[in-house]
Amino acid sequence: MKKVVVLLVCAVVLLVGDTVLDKSGIESSFGAKKAYEQGKAFYNNKEYDKAVELYKKACDSGNMHGCYDLGLMYAFGNGVEKDFGKAAELYKKACDSGNMRGCHNLGVMYTSGNGVEKDFGKAAELYKKACDGGEVLGCTNLGFMYNNGNGVEKDLGKAVELFKKACNGGEMNGCYNLGVMYTNGDGVEKDFGKAVQLFKKACDGGEVRGCGNLGSMYANGNGVEKNEQKAVQLYKKVCDGGDMLGCSNLGFMYNNGNGVEKNEQKAAELYKKACNGGEMNGCYNLGLMYADGNGVEKDFSKAAELFKKACDGGNMHGCRSLDIIYRLMAK
Repeated sequence: MKKVVVLLVCAVVLLVGDTVLDKSGIESSFGAKKAYEQGKAFYNNKEYDKAVELYKKACDSGNMHGCYDLGLMYAFGNGVEKDFGKAAELYKKACDSGNMRGCHNLGVMYTSGNGVEKDFGKAAELYKKACDGGEVLGCTNLGFMYNNGNGVEKDLGKAVELFKKACNGGEMNGCYNLGVMYTNGDGVEKDFGKAVQLFKKACDGGEVRGCGNLGSMYANGNGVEKNEQKAVQLYKKVCDGGDMLGCSNLGFMYNNGNGVEKNEQKAAELYKKACNGGEMNGCYNLGLMYADGNGVEKDFSKAAELFKKACDGGNMHGCRSLDIIYRLMAK
């Protein structure tokens, strides 16, 4: 305890002894804060050029929120020409001065190799700094690194700890990923009931993938009583929220009449939406509909096109079906 008291006293003496410098610093700080707040107002009004100017003024005057937000402007090309290198410099400046979001975003740059050379080890260090500093998104991304063994030795138990920390801190992606760990029994004992709780929390918090996985739990009766109508509602929420896997799953429900009146035309529409959105399972299922003439007019050429797209996108069912459809077309 004595050591702590001495350190506190020294800090007070330094503050008193530098009265003139502190006044100047305070005035500068107030000016930087005002510039940042004005920049934020212009940004919210989509006046990006003015926002950039004020964020730069704030950053140059020592306001690290200004540096971070200016980094975002360069990363997304708002009000300035997109420049990942400049964004990385600004995130680093913010991070070095204690802005944990800057550390997190700089970690993202090292993960993706945008603006800096890709370096998973450096990314992991930055995510850890952000996580330890209270930026829970850093905890989630560090969890990813441990889950996949990128930049750190693979450790599923550590990934679980980090996802849990993120989730408890209100980061819904952490809740979603922790739910996946409980679903698969990765790093923890498999527990569908716990997974359901986590997917629900993620879903209620706006993470649509949580809604999708919760829908699958209801569709299959895992961790909850089977309820296909509830699954349909959740898949629709996911699809409307822009997650194409939800559209594909909703199409499956319509195609088979699970939890909703069977409607093959509606199923085809949903598979098409999913496919166009990059969900290869939607392409594959739509290909099946064209191959069989369900919900659409039978068309082997169209089926082949969709199976090829699914196959090229990594869907092995599409590859196998493409081989079959080519044989049928050759007859």
